Amino acid sequence: MARVCQVTGKKPISGHHVSHSNIKTKRRFLPNLQTKRFFLAEEDKWITLKVSSEAIRTINKNGLYTVVKELRAKGVSI
Repeated sequence: MARVCQVTGKKPISGHHVSHSNIKTKRRFLPNLQTKRFFLAEEDKWITLKVSSEAIRTINKNGLYTVVKELRAKGVSI
C-alpha cells in the first residue's frame, strides 16, 4: 500500500541531506502516517484508515461522519 494519507492526500516529498561541508544528497521526507481504527456510530461499524497526524486533528474537529462522507463523494471506498 502506498504511503499516502487517505484524508489529506499527503505523500512523500523529496529533498536533500545537507552535510556539514554543504554536500547535498537526495532523501525523502515521509509523512507521519498512522493506521487507525475509528468507530463510525452512524453505521455501527469500525473502519480502518491510513491517516496522517494532521488528518486525525481534522477528524477530531469536523467529525468522522463528515470526513467519511467527503471521502465517499470523491470516490474512495471505505
